Amino acid sequence: MRLPKRGEKGFTLIELLIVVAILGVLAAVVIPNVGRFIGRGETEAAETEFANVQSAVVAMMVDNQLSTLDTPVTVATDNMSLFPDTTTNTAKGTDPDGTDYDGSDKDGFILYQHDIVAADGSSVNGTVNYVVTEQTKGTYTVDSSGTVTQVLHGYE
Repeated sequence: MRLPKRGEKGFTLIELLIVVAILGVLAAVVIPNVGRFIGRGETEAAETEFANVQSAVVAMMVDNQLSTLDTPVTVATDNMSLFPDTTTNTAKGTDPDGTDYDGSDKDGFILYQHDIVAADGSSVNGTVNYVVTEQTKGTYTVDSSGTVTQVLHGYE
């Protein structure tokens, strides 16, 4: 190999071709694996969301001492402020503190912004969120026993 003369700079054609070949081999190996990881991540996210919604329904039923839901959801929804039951009247029984619901409570047993009253029954104490967000990526139905079914997972 000869020493470059003063003012000569750059790479030889052979050096550039070797770099391009190495990059091509790396791309051929990496790109298919990245696509597979993205698909697997979406599947796991959908499964996790489904498990969270199922757990939230069970927690809501336990907190409100429900053995069954009066109105099963047969039309899939992604809105947890309407899921699973917004039709039950205000005589719902007791809140999670064991206090009877009063007339200021909203109708229904829902997973997002479910209302509760203060332990002394004097005023509305706030809301319980059994799920983190009001909208889910997937859509869900639930039967009267509280078993949730994922209709769409949201990553179509």
